[in-house]
Amino acid sequence: MPVAIFQATAAQILSIARVERADRRQDGRLVGFQRPQIQAHIHEIQDYLNEDEAPILPNAIVIGFCGGASIKKDMLVVDTADAPPGWVVDGQQRLTAATRAQNQNFPLLVSAFLCRSVAELHKQFILINSTRPLPRDLIYELMPGVEGLPPRLSDRTAAALLVEALNYRDGSPLKGMIKQHTNRAGVIKDTIIQRVLMASLSDGALSAWRDDTSQLLGPGYAMVANFFAAVKECFADDWEGQTPKTSRLVHGVGLVAMGYVMDALAFDRDARSKDDFVAGLQPLVGRTAFRGGEWQFTDQRRLWHTLQNTGADYQLLATHLVSLVRRPRGLRLVGDPES
Repeated sequence: MPVAIFQATAAQILSIARVERADRRQDGRLVGFQRPQIQAHIHEIQDYLNEDEAPILPNAIVIGFCGGASIKKDMLVVDTADAPPGWVVDGQQRLTAATRAQNQNFPLLVSAFLCRSVAELHKQFILINSTRPLPRDLIYELMPGVEGLPPRLSDRTAAALLVEALNYRDGSPLKGMIKQHTNRAGVIKDTIIQRVLMASLSDGALSAWRDDTSQLLGPGYAMVANFFAAVKECFADDWEGQTPKTSRLVHGVGLVAMGYVMDALAFDRDARSKDDFVAGLQPLVGRTAFRGGEWQFTDQRRLWHTLQNTGADYQLLATHLVSLVRRPRGLRLVGDPES
């Protein structure tokens, strides 16, 4: 990957590169990748640059190009005829502070690299920022389409692809519900949905498609979407308009437990369609305490709101719900309505 290192002022940098915040288009397509500015941090740097003693900023402003730039005779040549073609990959707070400093000619160290694609640019952004306090949800949103990441990051890529599809595809029962860096209005944490999907990808129903992206986003996505559409239908009052505080169905503990129910129905009943899952969820209807009352587990009773995001409660609720959907057909529990 071609790299150029040079010195420039803030104005010169902004003439060839731009800071683009992470956002979503109307069709759900991700654009940009930078987090919002941290004003307190910018003010601290600005005050430092305005000190009488000669300040220095040894860390480089990192710029990436996916076109509009080339290296010729050891010089970076940038075409700015239409607009600055580069993106600021790292150092936006320092760059912003420099634009506000008294000395507008303050020299900044710049490291510029030339990429072949936006996906490669995203990859470099993730690698540069993953060891710094960058919001994890933003890193997870950038993962789809990026290859060659370290194992600790790439393990989440498949789940990130599904989260993106579930949150932005038309017709998805979870569209707009997942809270992400670019969708703060969501009520379900993306890390919770990722936990559900990663468990299924590891040794659950989604594992059959984890190594094939087209299959994962085809039948894999369809299965998950159909399951949550069935959940939405069977437990409408516990789902519609609820938040994690008002319903444990959209809380981490309920979602993780229901993820295991999805896998159980997919394995035991070969459930794939919405109707398959609706039929498989019937043993749970009328036997849950997602919004009130108490759960009657094998060895204890728990008020609905006492279930929390802990490993013990995940296992407790998941074991209970899976045991109900897996009971032998024809077995009637005490309290079941007569057929």
